[in-house]
Amino acid sequence: MEVMITPKVKTALLAALNLGVLAISLAVPAARTPALAQARAATIDTAGEQPWLAVAPGRVEPLSGLIRIAAPVMGVISEVLVKANDTVFAGEPLIRLLDQEARARLATAEAQVGLRRRTRNKESASSGAAARRRAEDAVTDAEMSVSEARSLVDKAAIERRAGRGSDADVNAARSGLTRAQDRLTKQKAELGRIEDDAPLPTQAEGQLNIARSELLAVQAVTEKMTIRAPIDGTILQINARPGELASPSSTPPLVLIGNVSALRVRAEVDERDIEKIKVGQAVLVRPAAFRGREIAGTVSFIAPLVEAGRHNALGQRNMTDVDVVEVLVDLGEPGPLLAGMKVDVYFRPG
Repeated sequence: MEVMITPKVKTALLAALNLGVLAISLAVPAARTPALAQARAATIDTAGEQPWLAVAPGRVEPLSGLIRIAAPVMGVISEVLVKANDTVFAGEPLIRLLDQEARARLATAEAQVGLRRRTRNKESASSGAAARRRAEDAVTDAEMSVSEARSLVDKAAIERRAGRGSDADVNAARSGLTRAQDRLTKQKAELGRIEDDAPLPTQAEGQLNIARSELLAVQAVTEKMTIRAPIDGTILQINARPGELASPSSTPPLVLIGNVSALRVRAEVDERDIEKIKVGQAVLVRPAAFRGREIAGTVSFIAPLVEAGRHNALGQRNMTDVDVVEVLVDLGEPGPLLAGMKVDVYFRPG
């Protein structure tokens, strides 16, 4: 059966279609409203509480921040000396890379220094040159003492982790390293004082100085084969296994470390709310993992930079195109929080 459409019906249909298009066009901007704006409209708590000034998503992190450690040079992992949740001190060895080639080059450089030193000693020297020689030799000896003391610290730390040593052994070794470093500093200062009045070095003295510089360069390369803890902290994650190839661009990092003696929150505040936030302002932190739990905090830092958001917004689990300012919140008592947890930060009025 064929349906006839009269001009009046056609006009009515077109009008309805235009109204539908208009409604859709008005709805699109609302759908694009950033999630943080939606969260801002829903920041009035129940039970008659006052509205919050702003709400921002964030993550818990150690007070030191999350420190990602990569290999300073490319190499094959020889040993992994720590595991997750271990407490380490600054300078403690964490990972060792295969270093046979570096050790061979180090032995060659040391032998070259010894040869050049014997050649220099065969030459007579004036009183000023003799004083400079003694100071240069003292610096070299002090540098060797520092290297040996660091090796003793490494050995003591490894022995303690293996159950064959004690904290006292580690502390004694670290004290020895500090004394060796202090002595090196004093010897360098003495050399600098003497060099001002000493005569120019002879050819043999110059060749010895070059050999010593080359030795220091090789020692620096050899030292990079041991990856050390940059701070006192706790190992949060290990992504290294013996036999794997490590490089400076390794992803994820070989080690994740942080000082978890205290925790803080790194929140992302919508740029439109940042004028309401002040250093010292009280906040309330609500962790996603512990519903109903509230933890007090204080704003400790406001970044001077606006950037794209990385965290999920309150009440939304999709990334949104929101420009934010990073705000750090110190927690008075973190309670059950762990580094990496998602939280929502409520900024109090006043």
